[in-house]
Amino acid sequence: MTFAQIILPLNLKGTFTYKVPDVYLDEIEVGMRVLVPFRGKKIYTGIVTEIHQNAPEIFVPKEIISILDEFPILPNEQIRFWNWLSEYYLCNLGEIYRFAFPSSLKLESETYLKLKPNVTVDFELLEVNEMYLIQALEVRQLINLTEIEAFIPKKDIVKTINSLIDLKYIEVDEKIAEKYKAKEVAYLKIEDSVLMRNLPEILVELKRSPKQQELFLSILEKQTEHPEKPIRKSEIFAEVNYAATQLKSLSEKGLVQEYYLQKDRLEAYSGEMEKLEKLTDSQLLAKSDIDAAFAAGKNVLLHGVTSSGKTHIYLEKIQETVSEGKSVLFLLPEISLTKQIVQRLEKKYGKQLGFYHQKLTDFERVEVWRKVKNNELKVVIGTRNALFLPFHSLGLVIVDEEHDSMYRPREVSPYFNAKDSALVLAKTYSAMAILGSATPSVETYYLAKKGKLQYVYLGERFGNVKLPEYQLIDFKEAQDLKRVTGNFTTEVTEEIQNELHQKKQIMILHNRRGYANVVECESCGYVHYCSNCDVVMTYHKFSDEMKCHYCGQKATKPKFCPKCHSENLNVRGVGVEQIFEEISRIFPEAEIDRMDVDSMRKKFAYEKLYEKIENGETDIIVGTQMISKGLDFDDIELVVIPKADALLYVQDFRAEEKAYQLITQVSGRAGRISGKGKVMIQTYNPHHTVFQLIKENYSLKIYDHFLEERRKFLYPPFVKLILIELKHRREEKTNRASQFMGSILRKYLPEECILGPEKSPISKINLLYQYQILLKLPKGKKYSEYKNLVLKSFEEFDELPAYRSIKRIVFVDF
Repeated sequence: MTFAQIILPLNLKGTFTYKVPDVYLDEIEVGMRVLVPFRGKKIYTGIVTEIHQNAPEIFVPKEIISILDEFPILPNEQIRFWNWLSEYYLCNLGEIYRFAFPSSLKLESETYLKLKPNVTVDFELLEVNEMYLIQALEVRQLINLTEIEAFIPKKDIVKTINSLIDLKYIEVDEKIAEKYKAKEVAYLKIEDSVLMRNLPEILVELKRSPKQQELFLSILEKQTEHPEKPIRKSEIFAEVNYAATQLKSLSEKGLVQEYYLQKDRLEAYSGEMEKLEKLTDSQLLAKSDIDAAFAAGKNVLLHGVTSSGKTHIYLEKIQETVSEGKSVLFLLPEISLTKQIVQRLEKKYGKQLGFYHQKLTDFERVEVWRKVKNNELKVVIGTRNALFLPFHSLGLVIVDEEHDSMYRPREVSPYFNAKDSALVLAKTYSAMAILGSATPSVETYYLAKKGKLQYVYLGERFGNVKLPEYQLIDFKEAQDLKRVTGNFTTEVTEEIQNELHQKKQIMILHNRRGYANVVECESCGYVHYCSNCDVVMTYHKFSDEMKCHYCGQKATKPKFCPKCHSENLNVRGVGVEQIFEEISRIFPEAEIDRMDVDSMRKKFAYEKLYEKIENGETDIIVGTQMISKGLDFDDIELVVIPKADALLYVQDFRAEEKAYQLITQVSGRAGRISGKGKVMIQTYNPHHTVFQLIKENYSLKIYDHFLEERRKFLYPPFVKLILIELKHRREEKTNRASQFMGSILRKYLPEECILGPEKSPISKINLLYQYQILLKLPKGKKYSEYKNLVLKSFEEFDELPAYRSIKRIVFVDF
C-alpha cells in the first residue's frame, strides 16, 4: 500500500496521511495538487509533499479522491523552503500554503462533479444517496459540492462521491473546478472565400439591411488596410453603435466570422529595447567585489548611499544571470516603488519581465504563476509573496531596501521576514543573493561585520554629486525668540521661500496620519476612544471624521462633549493634514500636494502625483514616510522635518534605528542632480546622539552606536526574540491564559529569558484583549534547544480544553 503526506490549506499542525488509490500509483508525484476529503464534511486541494509505504498505526487513512495536475505544480525547492519557514517561524504549513498559492489554484467545496461521458448506470447497484446524485447530474450536468449538501447529508457526501468514482460513474471536472479561466478576446474577420466573391453582389444582398452593410464594409476596410493585424470586435463596436443581432446575421450568412484568442490579463512591454548604461569607476569596483564574493559562494550586502547607482549594479548582475540561462527574483518592499526600476527593466527584457504583488487580481496571479512555472519569465519583480513562485532555475535574488519594515508586517499571517527568507530561498536553489540599502538594518550590518555576508560599500553618489547637508534647528530656542509660525521656524520658512523663488521643489516629512491625534474636551478632559480598540481615535479634517488606525472604525466628529455636553472641544497633536494646511496658509501661491495613505487611496493616485512632480507642476510635497521611498526627481533640493522628535520617542527598541533610516532615506531625495541638497531638522533636543551622528553623516559610527546600545540592553543581533501574543474577547480569560502560558514556559526556560506576561502596549484591538510574553533567547546551539522547549510548552498549553478558544500568535525575530 502506498501513502502520501498532504499539506491542506488549513491552520493545522503538520501534514496529513492519505492512501493513494491503485489507479493513481503511476501518476502521483511530489508537488502535485490532489483532492482529498477532510473530517468527513469538506473536500480540499492538498499538496503532496512525500510518498511512502509507512501505514499509520492509530487510524485508517482516507483515500485521495483525484489528482488535479499532470505534472508537479510545486518544485521540490519550494517544498524545502516551506518546511524551513514552518520550522523557523513556528507557523503551520497550511498557513504558508494559504498565503503562497493564488486562491484559484486551491479548490475547496466549490469543486464540480459530472457524469463520465457515455457511461451506462446500473441503478440497482446504487444506494439512495448515490441514486440522488446521479439523477441530479443527469438533469444539471455539473454540480458543486455545496449544492450536493441540499439533498445528501454532509456526513455521507464524501462516501457517496468516493463510491461513484470507484464505480467510474462520475469524475471531477477539473477545468471548471479550478475557477481560473483564461481571458479570451473576440476578433472578427472576413474569410478569403468571401473576398473571392463579387463584392457588388454581396452589397446588393445587404441592401435591405443598411446597418449590416455598414458593419461589413467597416470590417472589410480594416482588414484591407492592415491584413496582418487581427480586428478586435470591441474596436469595431466602439466606433459605431452596432447591435449584436447585426453581427449575428452576417455570421449566419457566412460573410463574417467571429473567433476568440486567449490574451494575458497583464500587458507585456512591446516597445523598443535598450542597452544598459555603462558603470562608473566606483560602481565597477563595487561590482567586481560582488563578483569576487559570488565566486567564493558568499552573499552580499550592498551598502550604497542614496543616489549612488545601486540599481545600475543590480541591472548588470541581472543581465549576467539571464545570459547564463537562469532567472532572477527582484524583491521590493511595496509595489509603488516599482515605477522607475520597471521602466529600466522592461526596455531590456520586454515579455520576459513579470510582476507579482498584492494588487494583482487572483486570475492575474495565476497567469504569472504559470509563466514562471513554464520558465517564460526571466525576471520577476515582486513583493514578499513572490518568494513562493515555482521557479525552475533561480540564479539571483535581489532584495532592494532590505531594511524596510514592509518585509516583515505583523498584520499578515503567516509572519515571516521576507529579507531573511530570501537568503534561505536563494540557498535552496543554489542561487546568490544581494541585499541592498542606503541604510541597512542593524542585524544585516552585523552579519556583514561578522563575515556572514560580504560587505560592499558604495560611498559616492552617481556623477560625484555631493551628499545633502544637514542643519539642526533648536525649536525651543526659536519659540523663546518668537521666531516661529505654527510648527515652522522663521529660518525654515525663509529657506522654503528661497527655494520657491529658484523654481525648486521642497519635501516636508511628518510621519503621522490625520489632522490631530485627539479631540479633547477642555472642560472635563474627555477624549473619544474607539469602541473596538483601546486607542484614542484620530481626527481627519479632510473627511471631517474620527478614525481608528487599527480596526478602521469611523465616527463623526462630536459637536459637543458626550460626557459634560460642553462645546469647548479642542484638537491636540499634529498630523500630516495639519502640516499640509499650515504650509498652504504660509505659502498660498505655491502648488502643494499631500502624500499619505489616506490621500493615495484612489486608483492611480500615486501615479498621477508622481507625474505631477516629474513635470514640475508641484512645488511642495507634504507626506508621511511614503515620500521617502522611490521618488527620484531632479528639482528637489530641500527636505524639511518639522517635528523630528516624534520619530525617536516611540515604544520600540528599534526607534532610533528607524528614525535614522527614515531621515536618511528622505534626505536622499534632495539634490540628486545638483549636489546642493539641504535637510532642515527641527527638534527640541538637537544634542541627541542620533541627530548629531546623522549630522556627521558617518554611517559606520552610527551603526557602532546602535550595536553598543543593543549589546548593553540585550536586543538583536545579540539575542533572538520571540514574542507570544494571546488574544480573546474576554479580558479575564486572556489574563488567566497568559499567566498559565508564562508558568509553563518558566518550567522549561531560565527565568532571565522570559519577560511578562503583560498587557500589550495597546491592550485591545478589534474587540480582542491582548497579552504578550517576550522571550529573549541566546543565539547559537542553545537557541535550537530552547526553541524546541517553546514548542513543547505550546503543546502542553493546547492540552487544556478551556484555552482552545484563545488565539495565539507567535512572532519570531520580530
